[in-house]
Amino acid sequence: MDAAEAAIAATAALLLQLESPLETVTRAAEVARAHGVTVILNPAPARSLPAALLSLVDVLIPNESETALLTGMPVGDRAQAGAAAMALRESGVDTVILTLGERGALLARAGGTRLFPAFDVTPVDTTAAGDAFVGGFAVALAEGQSLAEAVRWGNAASVLATTKLGAQPSLPTRQAVETYLLKKLGRK
Repeated sequence: MDAAEAAIAATAALLLQLESPLETVTRAAEVARAHGVTVILNPAPARSLPAALLSLVDVLIPNESETALLTGMPVGDRAQAGAAAMALRESGVDTVILTLGERGALLARAGGTRLFPAFDVTPVDTTAAGDAFVGGFAVALAEGQSLAEAVRWGNAASVLATTKLGAQPSLPTRQAVETYLLKKLGRK
């Protein structure tokens, strides 16, 4: 991570997940934070997280099972999901976005929670839906879109990923997401 410091410093956002050693993830977050780069963490695969790492995260994006593992709380309905998201915020993370599958995504900030319903499709394969959400969200946020717009981008990327078989082949292009949002919402 030290060798990548200049590259990290030149970005608007750094997206991390837990497939790398925890020490590497933490160091990357430290480098990003030192340069004012937004740190986004998708805590997958699920595991408990040290407070030192959570204190460096600007946006935490867990799914339902990751949220349950991190909080010990159920997320079966909106009230439970909201309570779990706010509990994660208490760990020091400013913004928490719970991905809730066919229910959409729940954004939790200091002012409360907001549900962004999923777009309606008949899924073919949900394998890469979470990764697509996180990627779409990170792109939109890094490009200066609001949190709400970035969540919509994540939802659009996620739903598009469920319409094709396989993980990598299902990930949508920017053009596909923009076209989908234009069709559904009248804007990119």
